[in-house]
Amino acid sequence: MAQDKKLVEAITSMEEDFAQWYTDVVKKAELIEYSSVRGCMILRPNGYAIWENIQKQLDADFKATGVENVYMPMFIPESLLQKEKDHVEGFAPEVAWVTQGGMEPLQERLCVRPTSETLFCDLYANIIHSYRDLPKLYNQWCSVVRWEKTTRPFLRSTEFLWQEGHTAHATAEEAEERTIQMLNVYADFCERVLAIPMIKGRKSDKEKFAGAHATYTIEALMHDGKALQSGTSHNFGDGFARAFDIQYTDKNNTLQYVHQTSWGMSTRIIGAIIMVHGDDSGLVLPPRIAPVQIMIIPINQNKEGVLDKAYELKDRLKAFKVGLDTSDKSPGWKFSEQEVRGIPLRIEIGPKDIEAGQAVIVRRDTREKITAPFEDIEARVSEVLEKMQSDMLDRARAHRDSHTYYAHDMAEFEKTIAEKPGFIKAMWCGSEACENEIKDKTGATSRCMPFEQEHFTDTCVCCGEPAKVMAYWGKAY
Repeated sequence: MAQDKKLVEAITSMEEDFAQWYTDVVKKAELIEYSSVRGCMILRPNGYAIWENIQKQLDADFKATGVENVYMPMFIPESLLQKEKDHVEGFAPEVAWVTQGGMEPLQERLCVRPTSETLFCDLYANIIHSYRDLPKLYNQWCSVVRWEKTTRPFLRSTEFLWQEGHTAHATAEEAEERTIQMLNVYADFCERVLAIPMIKGRKSDKEKFAGAHATYTIEALMHDGKALQSGTSHNFGDGFARAFDIQYTDKNNTLQYVHQTSWGMSTRIIGAIIMVHGDDSGLVLPPRIAPVQIMIIPINQNKEGVLDKAYELKDRLKAFKVGLDTSDKSPGWKFSEQEVRGIPLRIEIGPKDIEAGQAVIVRRDTREKITAPFEDIEARVSEVLEKMQSDMLDRARAHRDSHTYYAHDMAEFEKTIAEKPGFIKAMWCGSEACENEIKDKTGATSRCMPFEQEHFTDTCVCCGEPAKVMAYWGKAY
């Protein structure tokens, strides 16, 4: 038992040191390994399998809206990047450059893509000519490189995996509709599959994407009360189209500029799964995203008939993602491994269970033990997985709501942010000066101006001038 205990003891309590707890979990659950390249992580099978499931389900959601997948080069010529002034200025500090090919210096520097707006614009300028060519609904799954000063696994790394959608439309109305549509796809996916409730809204002009007309975001609240921007959708208007001369002939034979959008979600969302659902024993995965949903653990597997019954159960449960641990480790050690990895259910099966004609189902999130007769095992497992998925969403929503506060003036704002980590709702005049002052005084940034607005005071929380909007504020990753 001392060995069984050691695996869990290696994880720091989240209440003691949340940052260290997070690092311990990603390592002990074998999600990543640090690489020899600064700021870059190696995704191990347990971690990459989660991303594969995210990719598979999101990809189907995208295609249901008419999106097609493409793949763009990873290098961007400097001259192409320079075409959109605001865009290049926004990304300049994070860009990695290739200056030499083989033994020869390059005539023009190549940027390792931090994002691919300029590449898609270059493509669209070549293939869009008529209104009949629109809309273009493209997405790519790829990696990008941003030269970050401080890195943390999943949350911020020099290279990370993501998808980036880039669409072109005939009208401003169509572009805005697509921008909101894809934000809703993200929010629905996070709630339905990841069991993470999101706040949806518009970013301030200061926080919007470089070169965008408007940026919309989904924001989640982590267990420690910090916010995490989990996906963004941008309306570019016709700014990029004018910079790259992307025009089409409309039905009246008149030249018009296209209107564009871009939207993305990255491996950062795995960090959200960890920090919303995890506990002091490790990862807790929602059943719909878990690479392994059930781990069958035989007890006294050397006894006659135990392994045979375990294999029989595995075969019967093949409609689910099921594993069977037949290693020679002790049952307690196997339990600890299953818990650290966040596998939603384990099924314990031993000689006494076989004699009684039943198995024991244990939920990872609550540790609840459920006795299930062998003849009902498929139905019971299905029922428990669905209940666990629903309960995890309910708990995450309850945590977010109980850690969301109102601030009517700056004194209340400062006291709340110091004593109660979480979201703060506050009325705002909309000025960047107040936005900056709030950040300077409290460390909190504007997370978004939610679509669902409230009006609870008439004045800005910071300056006391008439308020224009209610915004969510908070400290963030």
